[in-house]
Amino acid sequence: MPIDKDLLDLLVCPLTKARLVLDGETLVSTDSATRRRYRIDDGVPVMLIEQSEELDEVTWREIMARHPGARHPEARHPEIGDLH
Repeated sequence: MPIDKDLLDLLVCPLTKARLVLDGETLVSTDSATRRRYRIDDGVPVMLIEQSEELDEVTWREIMARHPGARHPEARHPEIGDLH
């Protein structure tokens, strides 16, 4: 089941507040330091840090390369901002 575009626009990585990209049946954080991947179960994103997966750098870069429209890898959601 596809995820709603409006919902995707609102979601951010709960760990870093970085934007997410939809990659197949997962959401991937655009943050290069944490490289978190969150699964989607029956159209519902599972945004629990402890249930996410940390991707290796090569895999994360391959995913980001498939999404050239993704913002700069360090971009934060404009309404939430940077936590640092």
